[in-house]
Formats: sequence, C-alpha cells, structure tokens
Amino acid sequence: MSSKPSGSLHKFLRMVLFCVFILGCFVTISLMYNISSTTCLNHLPESSDSTKSIQHVCNETNDKKMTTVLIWLWPFGEKYDPNVCSSNFNIQGCFVTGDRNFYNKSDGVVIHHRDIAGDLSNLPKSQRPLFQKWIWMNFESPSNSDRLPGINNLFNLTLTYRRDSDIHVSYGSIVAADTVEDFVPPSKNKLVCWIVSNWSPNHARSKYYNELRNHVKIQTYGRAFNNYISDKDYTPTMSSCKFYLSFENSIHKDYITEKLYNPLYVGTVPVVLGTTRENYENFIPRDAFIHVDDFESPKELADYLLLLDKNQEMYLGYFKWRRHLKVKRVDFWAGHTCKVCDYLRRNNEYKVINNLNKWYWD
Repeated sequence: MSSKPSGSLHKFLRMVLFCVFILGCFVTISLMYNISSTTCLNHLPESSDSTKSIQHVCNETNDKKMTTVLIWLWPFGEKYDPNVCSSNFNIQGCFVTGDRNFYNKSDGVVIHHRDIAGDLSNLPKSQRPLFQKWIWMNFESPSNSDRLPGINNLFNLTLTYRRDSDIHVSYGSIVAADTVEDFVPPSKNKLVCWIVSNWSPNHARSKYYNELRNHVKIQTYGRAFNNYISDKDYTPTMSSCKFYLSFENSIHKDYITEKLYNPLYVGTVPVVLGTTRENYENFIPRDAFIHVDDFESPKELADYLLLLDKNQEMYLGYFKWRRHLKVKRVDFWAGHTCKVCDYLRRNNEYKVINNLNKWYWD
C-alpha cells in the first residue's frame, strides 16, 4: 500500500499551513504596532495631567520616537498652547509641555533666562538624564538681561535672536510674496510716529528723539508719553503714519525687534536706530528702511523726511521690495519651542556652552 496522503488530505494540510502563515503575519504586525505605540507612549509619566494630550499626539504621528520638550520656566510667566508644532509649523513628532512630571522623560528642557532666580534656585534639582539637553532661551538684549555667573557650563544649546545661536529665531523675517504685484501702502494722515512704553533719558533713542522733535513733528503714544493706545488701535495708528521711529532700547549685534517688523508689516517706513546698517541688511532689503546713521545729525534726517513727504515718487521707492517680498511675523512663544523640538530631532551631537556669559555679554 502507498504511504502518500490522498489528494484530499494533501489539500487539507496545505490549507492548514497557509492559515498558520497568515496568523503568524497578523501576530507580527500587531507586535510591531504595539512596539511603535509603546515607544511613543513611553514618554508618559506614571501620573500626569498631560496624559490625554500626549496620547493625542502619539495617535497623530507615525514616528517611532516622540521628542518631548519641557518648558521649565514659562517666559515672563505667560502660558500658551505649546502643542501646535504639527498644525501651525508642520513639525511632526513633537510633544511640548510645561508639566514638570515629564522632566525625566524630556529630550530637551527650555529655560527662559529672564525668569531664572539670581541664585539659580528655581532650576531643576533632579539629576539630569544623560540624553537630555538644556536650552538657554533669551530674546532680551544683554543690556536688559542680568549676567548670572552660575550659568556657565550649565546649558547645551542657545536659543536667541542672534544668528550665531544654536537655534536662531529672529523677531520677524522677509520671505517671498505669494503673488508678484505692486504694493500700495495704506492712506497716511501723519508724518512721523512713535509708540513707546519704557523711557529712560539715558537711552540713545531718548536723546536722539529729543533732538529730532525740534525739527519735525512727531506723534507720540504709549505709557512714556501718558498717551495710552489700545491693542485694537495699535495697527491702524501705525499704518496711518508715513514714518515710524523703530528705535531699539539698546544697541547690540543682531538685536532687531518687532519695532522694525511691525511697521514693515503694516506698510509704514521704519526709521531705525540700533545696530549698524550693515547688520540690518542681513535681515531686510536695504531700500526698505531709513537708518539714522545715514545722516550727519537729527536735523539732516528731519529735512530728508520732509523732502519725502513732498515727493511721493521718492517715498514709494521704499516699498518697491514689496512687489516680490513680504513680512512674516514670529509666533511668540510657541514657534520657539517647536523649533527646539525640530532641532533636537535633527541633531544628536553632544555639546556644552562653556562660557555663556562671555558669548552673550562680552
């Protein structure tokens, strides 16, 4: 008798083997999915108010590893929605939180300099995980930031307005316009304007203003002039001026703030006092602004502004760049912390800022 299985039995055995193969594939895929989900969710502390938030982020991402960024000190105590990296900036795989329960799970810890206690007592006291980087964030100038000797050798990365920072975020930027067309500035009924709250007679800008106002009429607003202006009136007021005094409160490399980008955005010509013209031109077109250093005196500047007021063609020349370019304003502070996450996802190298005080203040 033959020992070979019958045809029917042979077909049955093949079917059984096929089913076993399919079941094995299903189990493997399930395990892979669970591993991926666990890798994302392993950033979850045992108990946290942010549990639902990070689970939502994990569900939205296909990344095998979620990058967690902890905001240790909210900038000036101002809290904001930090988890907009994907929706607002197209940066995927990020979980940003202010929940300190995530400290031991955080890839990066962002610490705002102006909120650091002088004795560093409000910095993390737990041992720093080996994989974790501390990010020093400061968008105030050296003149408006206290030097803290204890911060040397404490941070791994810098996040500031300076172009030589590890993570650079300027107060605004000039980008390509969506369409190419002539820009028509809004109607103007004021010549020169200035909105300022913090006043010091020793500031270079205060001294320059006191001389300039002797030669041209300047409309002034803000706490410094006891002329409060509401948020809703801020933009309409600025856009109604032909020129705006974009005078920085201190003069430092790359320190070019919203005082420049706001008037550019609303269609007003900024008259800048701050770092050098060459430094400004690293950020914006040279024919988009007027620099006080281009003139021998405040009177000479005033005479030029009065000339532009009478010559529309010359005045409109300061908007030619708007045919191809536009102003993009920065989303404080969410955009900064999302950029930290993006940097951490792209860069794995270890480094320490050995002398932060020398780099920033000297």
